[in-house]
This record gives sequence, C-alpha cells and structure tokens, in this order.
Amino acid sequence: MPRKARLDAPGTLHHVIIRGIERRHIVDDDKDRENFVSRLGLLAAETETGIFAWTLVTNHAHILIKSGLCGLPHFMRRLLTGYAITYNLRHRRHGHLFQNRYKSIVCEEDPYFKELVRYIHLNPIRANMVQTMKDLDCYRWSGHATIVGKVDYPWMDRDYVLRWFGETVRGARISYREFVKKGIEQGHRPDLVGGGLIRSLGGWSIVKAIRKEGVMELSDDRVLGSGEFVQKLIDESDENTRRQFKGKEYILKAKRFIKEECRRQKISYGAMTDGSRNHSITKARAGIARKLLNEYGLTKAETARQLGVSTSAISKRLSRQKEKS
Repeated sequence: MPRKARLDAPGTLHHVIIRGIERRHIVDDDKDRENFVSRLGLLAAETETGIFAWTLVTNHAHILIKSGLCGLPHFMRRLLTGYAITYNLRHRRHGHLFQNRYKSIVCEEDPYFKELVRYIHLNPIRANMVQTMKDLDCYRWSGHATIVGKVDYPWMDRDYVLRWFGETVRGARISYREFVKKGIEQGHRPDLVGGGLIRSLGGWSIVKAIRKEGVMELSDDRVLGSGEFVQKLIDESDENTRRQFKGKEYILKAKRFIKEECRRQKISYGAMTDGSRNHSITKARAGIARKLLNEYGLTKAETARQLGVSTSAISKRLSRQKEKS
C-alpha cells in the first residue's frame, strides 16, 4: 500500500515520534544527546518552528512541534539527516540510524495540547531514565526542565505552554507540575501516540457505542482529533498546499498588519504579542484575530502564535463576541 502524504501547513501541530532502527540506540552518551538537541534548537530558531514539548531517551524521541515556514518534512529531513551523518562518523558505523520514516500525527490543539505535553514529558519516567518528579525536573534531555525553570533552552516556546496553566509564570509552573505529576499513574497512553477514530474517541467501546446510535464519525489515521477537525483538514487541503509555498508571505503580511493596528490604536506591539490581559488590549486583540482569520487566511493556532496567546484563548474571546453580536 502506498504511503499517505503527510498533512502539513504552517501552524499545524504535530506529535512526532522518532525511533532507532530495530529499536537500537539513537544516542549513546551525552555528547550524542547534546548534538541532537543543539541541532533541534538551531533549526527551530532558524525556521521559526514552535517546539512545545520534547523528550530524548536512548532509542527514541518525542517532539510536539508546530510547523514553521519551511514545513515539517523539510525540518525533519534536515534534523535527522544531519544528526545521522555525524552520529555514524563519530561511532564509525554505516547504514540507517532511524526506523523507516518518523511518525507524525496532526493534532487538534484544544482537546489534546496539555495531554500531549504531559505525556511527552513523562517519557523519561516511563523509560526508567529517571525515577521521581524531582529527578525529572532536572533531566536535561527533556523540555520539562525548561518549563519548570531548571534548564534554559531559549529556542523552546516555554511561555506558550505556561499560558495554558495560569496567568503568572510562578502560578503556571506550579499548576503545570501538578498536572504532570498526576499523569504518572496513567502509564503508557496508546490514545496519544497515533491517529484514527479509535484513538481520537478514546477507545473501541466508545466507537461501538456511537455507531449503535447511528453516528458515523469521520477519521484519518494521520490525525488525532474529532470528525469535525478531520473534515476541516480535508476541506482545506488544497488551500493548505498553497500555504506551504506561500506560508512566509501569509505570516509576514500578518505581522505587518498587527504592527499597523498597534500603531493606529496606540498600543505597544510587545504588549499585544506578549499575552497582556489588559482590557483594551484583549479587545483590540480580538479584532485583530478576526481579521487574521477571515482576511489573511491564518489558522486559529497560527493566529494565537502571532498574538502571543493560546488557541483556546482566541476561541473563547471570539465566541464571547459572537454571543454579544
């Protein structure tokens, strides 16, 4: 059966899973780990790709990533090819390092973002690399340590993650850490490492139940999300293909528009794009968000990224305005 094309466009959220060929090591020591992580960081900064969660263990890695201007396939090809070449040279080996293609699942942000961050960051505990939350807080090869403030990886979008957990950095870190800790007892989460109907709905029993009621939910094994989300991806596939080539133009125009609106309304661009909750700024932000969505063709996720807030914050603000109108 031929492989399906990857679903991707600037601003698409992916859960990426990388495994060593035949379950072999992809890192042997801290020098390898530093090589992999530094490449990940340099590429993220260069391509304006969002990295929200990541974990590197001995024979695999997980990354929660939002596509930048170059797209996910280009980003991953550069990351994995460059790393594999240097790994093989250093360890005097030949041949493939990674198992087939990396796995990437397009994820619906609102229902899955926090769960995916937690699942990915608990991987070192599940893999027995560390034993406790205290150990995990200082584990250098995971984004968790950056979110709790123990390790600084400036290329990771820590602030975007923390906005899902609270209004202040300190309060959000406490809330985030408690949320992660509660996930330890959940163990392995097969519902978060693949797409398709069973995973999106949370199990075969739920699928059978809704089918008994005559409900047919659209699904795709490349997608972790509701039938409505899958339909939206299908409906926008042609447009998204165009955006892959015009993504830079879309985003540059959006940035210019935000700056022009800030000047017109005499609002600091920094405050507008740094999550300020000032009433006048949030009101102006909602107006800008509507135009970015309706006139500039950005997704809600990319609109939120450009305005420095979470996708759910954009959705809630627009819903409130719709109810008032």
